[in-house]
Amino acid sequence: MKMTHREALLTLLARTSFKLGEFKLSSGGTSDYYIDCRTTTLHAEGGRLTGLAMLDLIHHQKLKPAAIGGLTLGADPVVSNLASASAWHAQQHPGAAFIHGFLVRKAEKTHGTGRRIEGFLEKGAPVIIVDDVCTTGASTIHAIEAAQEAEMKVIAAICLVEREEAKGRAAVQAAAGEAPFFSLFTANEVRAEHVSHLAL
Repeated sequence: MKMTHREALLTLLARTSFKLGEFKLSSGGTSDYYIDCRTTTLHAEGGRLTGLAMLDLIHHQKLKPAAIGGLTLGADPVVSNLASASAWHAQQHPGAAFIHGFLVRKAEKTHGTGRRIEGFLEKGAPVIIVDDVCTTGASTIHAIEAAQEAEMKVIAAICLVEREEAKGRAAVQAAAGEAPFFSLFTANEVRAEHVSHLAL
């Protein structure tokens, strides 16, 4: 039986992005595992699957964003691959909408246009904020606030892997207001797949 985009992506994440050991987290705490999603989202096949699996989730939830965006650097390949996946989908399904991309800088440029948001920027447009890993939710919240300050309408937030930190999810949901927060995978799902792969 052919695997779905999500199933194939989970296998790749577990094999290339998940590591067991002792690691210090950005929150200051420690963990017995680490997930570096960029080794998957910047992988040729991993990037393709990231875009398609995220697009599948957006369609399943019946969300209709004009664009998706997130905080540089973790969100960059997610945004690019998802925007490309939407273009491919639109070619296969005439009438389907393109989903454009934007990136949020950690600080405004001090030269040129001085923009904090690069790429798509349209007041009132419905957008989704994406990220690779959510622990404290800080980077997701930063991007949500930037989009809101630019007067775009945040209709959802999606992360590739959620570390299931209660405070992180609560913080993101508080920043997003009524917009829902989804995760494609939980850290426990990736861990279980990693362990089962080791057992083979």
